[in-house]
Amino acid sequence: MTTSAKTTQITLAARPVGEPDDSTFGTVTTDLPELAEGQVLLRTVYLSLDPYMRGRMSAAKSYAAPWEVGQVMQGATVCEVVESRSDRRKVGDLVLAYTGWQTYAVADARHMRSLDPAAAPVSTALGVLGMPGFTAYAGLLQIGRPQPGETVAVAAATGPVGSAVGQIAKLKGARAVGIAGGEEKCRALIEEFGFDAAVDHRSPTFREDLEAATPDGIDVYFENVGGPVFDAVSRRLNKFARIPVCGLVANYNATSAPQGPDQLPGFMGRVLSLSLTIRGFIQDEFVAEHEADFVREMSAWVADGSVRYREHVVDGLDNAPEAFRGMLSGRNFGKTVVRVGADPTSA
Repeated sequence: MTTSAKTTQITLAARPVGEPDDSTFGTVTTDLPELAEGQVLLRTVYLSLDPYMRGRMSAAKSYAAPWEVGQVMQGATVCEVVESRSDRRKVGDLVLAYTGWQTYAVADARHMRSLDPAAAPVSTALGVLGMPGFTAYAGLLQIGRPQPGETVAVAAATGPVGSAVGQIAKLKGARAVGIAGGEEKCRALIEEFGFDAAVDHRSPTFREDLEAATPDGIDVYFENVGGPVFDAVSRRLNKFARIPVCGLVANYNATSAPQGPDQLPGFMGRVLSLSLTIRGFIQDEFVAEHEADFVREMSAWVADGSVRYREHVVDGLDNAPEAFRGMLSGRNFGKTVVRVGADPTSA
């Protein structure tokens, strides 16, 4: 490294109880190590914020090991190579990496993917052309398996996963019903994303509105939320309905069991009587077999406008914690990314 480099990092300062607050996060500035052979110095351009991060902040057993207190918050990033000791990368290259909540990082040049700004805006590598888009693609097509004429419902429908689910369902000949919070998001589902119907889960008549929007019931429900939304949807499921379970964001900040009677026996009765298929999944289960198909198909759909997307861009690494809280509570609209540094591809 020709000059000493420092990075500003946001760390997990304490495990949150309920919603993460200011005490959950710490900020440190530290020196980076000298570049070794095969490594590059990366400047963070965009940082992805995703719901799964809340689970990794907890010590509870899950599909992946929890982050350690004091560790840099992890996450996917779009970065610019600013120095290189690798034949694989040159200065100025833009890459998809996993360097987390920090301004600069030293990384092995093998552990990143090249990005082509001419093909699509580089931020899409964190959203519709990245992990969220692949989550929608794999979960819907491999577990949901929508058929022409069937009804596909999805919660958190204006998010990066939900909006892709509905649009892919339409491309496969199904009817898409989106569930979102607020009139603006519901209007966008119809006018911007091409859903057939949209239902506001904040409405006092949500259950009646859902019934009206799904006159023939629901054949595929892509689960992102859980909670009262799932309870309402479960009563509209058809025989042999399929439920890919991607996330349960309504429960991520919960500190106690839900109030009211235990509804599990009633739901399990519907599982039996309707021959329902329910499968939780993590997107990387499908990477080896289906990622190449996703890159080819989704890239073409985005290029020709068959799949549209929105991004919720927040400026400044120091605003990442508040943006993260907002995402968990639904204050965002679209894929949440933090613009950590200047985008060299922007005009």
